[in-house]
Amino acid sequence: MITPIKQRDVSAILKNIKNTSELKVKGCACMCNGVACDCNCSTDCDCNCDCDCKKPAKPEDKRVQKFFLFVLVFVTVLLGSRGMAQNSNEQFLMTFTIGDSQVSVLSEEQRTGRLDALTGATPQMIQTYLPDSTYPTAVNAFLVRMPDINILVDAGYGNKLFDNIQSLGLTEEDIRVILLTHMHGDHIGGLLRNEKTAFSQAELYLSQPEYDYWTSDQAMQASPDRRNGFLQARKVLAAYKDKLHLFVPVDLEGESQANALFPGVQGIAAYGHTPGHTAYLFESEGAQVLIWGDVNHAMRIQMPCPDVTYARDTNPAQSIETRKRILSCVAEKNIPIAGMHVAFPGIGDVISTGNGGYAFEPYCLCLGF
Repeated sequence: MITPIKQRDVSAILKNIKNTSELKVKGCACMCNGVACDCNCSTDCDCNCDCDCKKPAKPEDKRVQKFFLFVLVFVTVLLGSRGMAQNSNEQFLMTFTIGDSQVSVLSEEQRTGRLDALTGATPQMIQTYLPDSTYPTAVNAFLVRMPDINILVDAGYGNKLFDNIQSLGLTEEDIRVILLTHMHGDHIGGLLRNEKTAFSQAELYLSQPEYDYWTSDQAMQASPDRRNGFLQARKVLAAYKDKLHLFVPVDLEGESQANALFPGVQGIAAYGHTPGHTAYLFESEGAQVLIWGDVNHAMRIQMPCPDVTYARDTNPAQSIETRKRILSCVAEKNIPIAGMHVAFPGIGDVISTGNGGYAFEPYCLCLGF
């Protein structure tokens, strides 16, 4: 049953995020049953029903105007019997209408990340950005509904994936394309059921460098602690072998529709976290969003300090270079981003703060209620 979120639950979510994050929050404006309601995320909002939600227009902010000319945000939250916890198993769905397409954030999990999963964070960085030694993170997949095709970007663990898809009025058979950012277990777990393909009608797209890595015996032998990950990846590849499409991603700086996988969809090179890690750029009617996979894991510290790396990065130095390059590009081009480990709502703007640092402004964190 889809239930509107209650105001006390909104407050719990905001408190959890704001107490563990330096993320900037902008206000929202919504209409409920024809009645205007303004929310600034710092005060209670009297809007307690399902409604459309968007940032207020600011004439001086051309970036916001440009994006929200095409983007209308609405949120549906399915609530369980328990309140918000640090590691939440509640179901969060957020959908953005971009041009003639819809991008839905399918969140499987909202959780707290550990300091020991990061490398390169100095004591001063920790004191400044992680004073409680934790940071908000998530496990997300994304569903992109284009006029002629439904595209799934990653599949999470598979714990909430199918419920999330069904909540949007679709079934597994309605998914015709699956784009993988990479083949870690929290991105491919939902692709198999009982060792068989969970999406029988879907074609699977994966970068050639990523395929080469996970099918390399030499790479598996060099990483004995990740052997199970290699075996899981190979099971997925075997199950989808007749539907597998390999491609070479392009650079974000020089992206062109001539290199598109589909009209309005491009694979973007984002190597480092894994050897073939790939982001996906979607464009419709002038609006864009970059689903960047695992470019960042700990937004709270890796945005202001891009040199901080994640323990599971295959090539930490390359992941730093990729992160800096993509952050610089999306900030300069005003391209919104969405990430698999970006805490709810999982999508927003990247803003340069100077001196090599960045800030993340999530869209409509007040949820419009």
